Amino acid sequence: MLEFYKGKKVFVTGHTGFKGSWLCKILVNAGAEVTGYSLNPPTNPSLFEIAGIENDIHSIIGDIRDLDALKKAFHEAQPEIVLHLAAQPIVRDSYKDPVYTYETNVMGTVNICECVRQSRTVKSFLNVTTDKVYLNKEWAWGYRENEELDGYDPYSNSKSCSELVTHSYINSFFNDMGIAVSTARAGNVIGGGDFANDRIIPDCIRAAIKHEDIVVRNPYSTRPYQHVLEPLYAYLMIAAKQYEDKKYAGYYNVGPDDQDCFQTGALVDLFVKHWGEGMKWVNQYDGGPHEANFLKLDCSKLKTTFGWKPHWNLDKAIEKVVEWSKCWVEGGDVRACMDKEIEEFLRS
Repeated sequence: MLEFYKGKKVFVTGHTGFKGSWLCKILVNAGAEVTGYSLNPPTNPSLFEIAGIENDIHSIIGDIRDLDALKKAFHEAQPEIVLHLAAQPIVRDSYKDPVYTYETNVMGTVNICECVRQSRTVKSFLNVTTDKVYLNKEWAWGYRENEELDGYDPYSNSKSCSELVTHSYINSFFNDMGIAVSTARAGNVIGGGDFANDRIIPDCIRAAIKHEDIVVRNPYSTRPYQHVLEPLYAYLMIAAKQYEDKKYAGYYNVGPDDQDCFQTGALVDLFVKHWGEGMKWVNQYDGGPHEANFLKLDCSKLKTTFGWKPHWNLDKAIEKVVEWSKCWVEGGDVRACMDKEIEEFLRS
């Protein structure tokens, strides 16, 4: 599938983030001509800098809320494919700064849709949202793409709004223009090079480096965890398929199989097993803001439409996180480590 991207002009928003950096690496390896538009990397250290992604692509540092700057970058790039990942992605941060979260996640989507609408080159556009867009009823089965959108907290809700903005642009403009547009709702991703705050795997790695116990705030919350390469491969597959045939445009859940919807405590158990060195974790609920306890996706549509299935189970995913992280901690070649993981993923 990735040979499709050889020579294609691809515009990626949010390219300096964790997922964006891995996505750029895959695209560059596939021979794509990539332009990235994003703020400076959101963490220090950052995968974007450690892996030298800036040297592989045309990187533009800009704010997704700045329509004029985005239009200028878009006009220069003349992309055929647009992958929109730029977002304020942390639930807890959205409680601290809801206005910025809505400005970025809602008006950012409006702005990228405007650029696509005014473009004469775009054929395929994918907006990456989240599994948290659904009205969470804390039930035991997976949410389907036709369920009600109504995220609870400002982050989740702003992503529900981002979906609705995209739907409106499809109905109002894109259908008549022949542009294929999809949204992808992915579960929680893990992988080497994630240095975010308030995420469980980065917390595990920080504790491992300091030889401290891992603090787990909510060990009983269930999430659809998957290796970062899983949704990225799915995004690229959807964008490529709809480029070739507009009938594939739509809304897609991207998540692991049921057996990989783990409680956070069980996920940390896997991490401890793979890291070794006598690590352990402690349950320390801090009474933080509301987050859903139970969240699972039904990915039947992606599977039946494209014959897609997850490549790696959660045990394998954690093994790969530890492999990359130890390479980085020991001063190894993280670019080579990324290439090796991508190769291995595509072969599996």
